[in-house]
Amino acid sequence: MKKFSARYAFILGLLASVSISLASHSCSNDKPTDPGIEPQPTAPEVPVIKLEDRLPQISIFTNGGTIVDEPKTNAKMTVKMVDEVVFEGKIGIEIRGASSQMFPKKAYGLETRDASNEDLDVSLFNMPEESDWVLYAPYSDKSLMRNVLIYDLARELEDYASRTVFVDLSINGEYKGVYVFMEKLKRDSGRIDIDKLKDDENSGEELTGGYILKIDKVAGTNLGDGYNLLNSFTSNYPPPGATIGQEIRFLYEYPKAKDITAEQKSYISGYVDQFEATLASDDFNDPVRGYAPYIDVTSFLDFFLLNELSHNVDGYRLSTYLQKDKNGKLKMGPIWDFNLAFGNVDYCEGSNTNTWAYQFNSVCPEDYWLVPFWWGRLLEDPAYVSQLKTRWKTLRGGVLSEAAILAKIDNYTQTLEKAGAIDENFNTWPVLDTYIWPNEFVGKTYGEEVGYLKNWIKARLVWMDGAINGL
Repeated sequence: MKKFSARYAFILGLLASVSISLASHSCSNDKPTDPGIEPQPTAPEVPVIKLEDRLPQISIFTNGGTIVDEPKTNAKMTVKMVDEVVFEGKIGIEIRGASSQMFPKKAYGLETRDASNEDLDVSLFNMPEESDWVLYAPYSDKSLMRNVLIYDLARELEDYASRTVFVDLSINGEYKGVYVFMEKLKRDSGRIDIDKLKDDENSGEELTGGYILKIDKVAGTNLGDGYNLLNSFTSNYPPPGATIGQEIRFLYEYPKAKDITAEQKSYISGYVDQFEATLASDDFNDPVRGYAPYIDVTSFLDFFLLNELSHNVDGYRLSTYLQKDKNGKLKMGPIWDFNLAFGNVDYCEGSNTNTWAYQFNSVCPEDYWLVPFWWGRLLEDPAYVSQLKTRWKTLRGGVLSEAAILAKIDNYTQTLEKAGAIDENFNTWPVLDTYIWPNEFVGKTYGEEVGYLKNWIKARLVWMDGAINGL
C-alpha cells in the first residue's frame, strides 16, 4: 500500500507540473504565430550620451583653404567643452608627421594667432600658455591611447612629457574622429624648461646652454635635403652591428638649424663627442674620469625604462630628444611618438614581450636608423645597473605597478565609452578587424584591441622584472 501510494503521489505530481508548463506556454503566446513569418528582432536601444560626458569639441574652418604639409593654412578654431565655447580665434594649421602621412586620418600641427596673424600664447585645456600645438591622429593604434598612456606615465615619473586630452575634431563641418590634443615639444618654461640661447651668446658660461638635439628623420627641407652640415652633426661612433655604413646623426632642434651659430654648433657637437669618447674608453665607468660627469643619469634610466616597458621599436633611434641646459649635463627626453609601441608593430620583433628594444641593431642590422652604442655600454657599468635596478623596483611599487597602469587604461576607455566617441570614431574610420600597417594584432572589436594592449603589458612587466633583476 505504501509503495502504491508513493507511486500514485509521484504520478500526480508529474501531471501537475506538465499542466503548469502547458498553461505557462499558452499564456506566453496569446496570438498564434504564423510559421511563415519570422519574428522581427527588437531594435537595439541607442545610448543617450550626456552632454557633460562628451569629449571637448574642436571645430576648424579654413574658409575654403586646403590644409597642406607646409606652409600653414589660415583658419579659425573653436573649442567647446560641454556646451560652452572656451576658445575662439585664429590659427595656422598644417599636416604633420612622416610615415603617418600615408594614413587618411591626418595629424595636424597648429599655432594660435592674434588678429594680425602673429603667434599668440594661450592656455588651452588648462595647459601652460603657448602658441604651438599638435592634433595627433591615432589610426593604426586602434586603442587610441598608446601615446596618452606613456606620456602620463612619464609625467608621474616627474619627467616632462607632452600634456594630452582626447577631443572630437571637425574640419569645415566634417567630423574627423577622435584626436589627441597635445603640446608640441619646444623650449619653454612650461615645456622643455631650459635657458633661452641667444645668437650673441657664443662664449663662456652663456655658450653652455640651452640646447635641444634630436635623433630622427629629417623633416621637410630643413636647410637642404637630407642630413647636412647645416642641420646636423654626425657621431664619431657608428652604431653597433652597422652593415651598410649607417651613422648616428644629431639634428639641431633648438636653436633651430637656421638660427644656431657656428660657435654654438661647435660647443654642443664637441660636448656630445667628449661624452661618447669617454663612454667608449677603458675608464668609462670611473666616477670621475668616466661618463657620469657628462650626463644626467636619472634621465637616462627613465628614458631606458619607458622605452623598454613599451618595447618601442623606434626607441633610441628615432623621435629621440636630448637636451642640455646652461651649466648642465646632457639629459634624455622628453619621450615622443609611441604609436608603434606596446606590441603594435609586426616587424623587427617589435611586438615581443621578451626581448630588449635597445638590441634592435642585432635584429634589423640593415635598417637605415640604428641605435647608438650608448645603451649597451651603460649596462656594462655595475654602478649604472645597480641604479637601474633600484629605480625599476621603486617604480614597480607605484607608478609602474600593473594595477596602476591598467587603471589608467580603464579610465581612458571609460572616458571614450561614456562620450560615445569609440563608435563615432570607428564609424568614420572603419579599421577594426582590418590590418593597418604595421599591426601585429588585429582585433574584431575595440574591446579586443584594449584587451590585447592590457595582456601585452602584463606579460611585458613580468618579463622585465626578471630581465632587469638578471642584469
